[in-house]
Amino acid sequence: MANLLTFMLPIFSVTKMYLALCFYFLTLIAIFLPILFLTLRWKHISRKNKSQRNKLQVAFFHPYCNAGGGGEKVLWAAIQALQNKYPNVEFYIYTGDIEATPDEILEKVHKNLNIKVDKSVKFIYLNKRRFVEARMYPYFTLLGQSLGSMYLGYEALQQLNPDIFIDTTGYSFTLPIFKYIGGCKTGCYVHYPIITVEMLKRVSARRETYNNRGFIARSPFLTGAKLLYYRIFAGLYSLCGSCSDISLVNSTFTLEHLTSLWNRPLHLVYPPSEVEHLKSIPRDKCPQKIRILSLAQFRPEKDHHLQIQAMYELREIIPEEIFENLTLVLCGSCRNIDDANRVKDLIDFSKHLSLERYVEFRVNISYQDLLQEYEEAFLGIHTMIDEHFGIGVVELMAAGLITIAHRSGGPLLDIIETSESSRLGFLAITAEEYAHTIKYILSLTNEEICEIRERARASVDRFSTKKFQDEFLRAIDPLFK
Repeated sequence: MANLLTFMLPIFSVTKMYLALCFYFLTLIAIFLPILFLTLRWKHISRKNKSQRNKLQVAFFHPYCNAGGGGEKVLWAAIQALQNKYPNVEFYIYTGDIEATPDEILEKVHKNLNIKVDKSVKFIYLNKRRFVEARMYPYFTLLGQSLGSMYLGYEALQQLNPDIFIDTTGYSFTLPIFKYIGGCKTGCYVHYPIITVEMLKRVSARRETYNNRGFIARSPFLTGAKLLYYRIFAGLYSLCGSCSDISLVNSTFTLEHLTSLWNRPLHLVYPPSEVEHLKSIPRDKCPQKIRILSLAQFRPEKDHHLQIQAMYELREIIPEEIFENLTLVLCGSCRNIDDANRVKDLIDFSKHLSLERYVEFRVNISYQDLLQEYEEAFLGIHTMIDEHFGIGVVELMAAGLITIAHRSGGPLLDIIETSESSRLGFLAITAEEYAHTIKYILSLTNEEICEIRERARASVDRFSTKKFQDEFLRAIDPLFK
């Protein structure tokens, strides 16, 4: 017995020591964090109060403002509308595009997005954008990027503490930084929820996807751990969402998911799409050379591989002489080296399937070149699962292309009606389904094609740039009062 006590005493002592250290550590955090928060808040609000400001300052958080995608179209259309309504307000953009000058950025916006904003907009350059990139966090990517956005957000706040802060990228973890440390009014335009019920379902079902790696999907223990991690993250995401004074969402899909996560009022404002001049593109009967146009940034969730796979499946079910006249054209922008590497992978994939003659890549093309592609194409294709909205889908339809999109998200809930009497386009999921849908479209008569095209073009007016700007101004106006 004495020997047992002699053996156990060191264990009890070490355990007691660790418990004491944990207690002291938690006590230190409980004291240190509030002191740090109050100190930073006093510092930034005092600096703002002492500054001599003659104009209201409004800042947009958009680290990739020069990317040229749908999210950037929202940013620049919003700024254009606000500049017209509030000419005496100063507008700023926090951006990580340190390699581009303001004139170069604005020129690209005009050239690639067909939006012209007043050059009075100012840019706040951020040097720590790498902390919001997924490649920095091979594990716990969502949490890493979110905490990284807080770090990047604080870098932004140190350079400028505006009166109104608006996040237009979905980095909701920046909102508490500006609201509680900067003392700003806050708003956000959310393109997609960072986490959704569907994501939890896919992990729970142990399905391997771009955000659920194979070794996790194959392990019951790791699946359970990831589900716990996702639920904790969803709670943090909800707290950050509550820091937004005005919250706008871009689709029914995003509205439904954020309503359950954030439990606060949300404004549905569809993003701006080019519809007027696209609707005026003349259309003849089905051309002999058929171009299938894809319009999406080269990001993993856009699933360009599925489009190439669909071409492979299509080749198996239609005569070779017809397939010889088909070309898949992938148009999109690259944000960084990771996107450029994805394009190389896609080129290699098309070669692996012996489709290099039938797949073209148009990377970072100008808007004028894109208009040429619209005129020459006959079909449109979009393959992202749970696409939050789908500006590209709307523009394909406005240009008169018979469009096939993924049966989920915005295309399903907001854009494409598929009942025969009022069909606007087509929806599919698998490569085989996309292939059979293309085969079916090629069998339609000119009259049937024209009916679908006319209905689709008539339906896109609800997504016009003017409609977006009117609704955006109406929703965001309380921040300016």
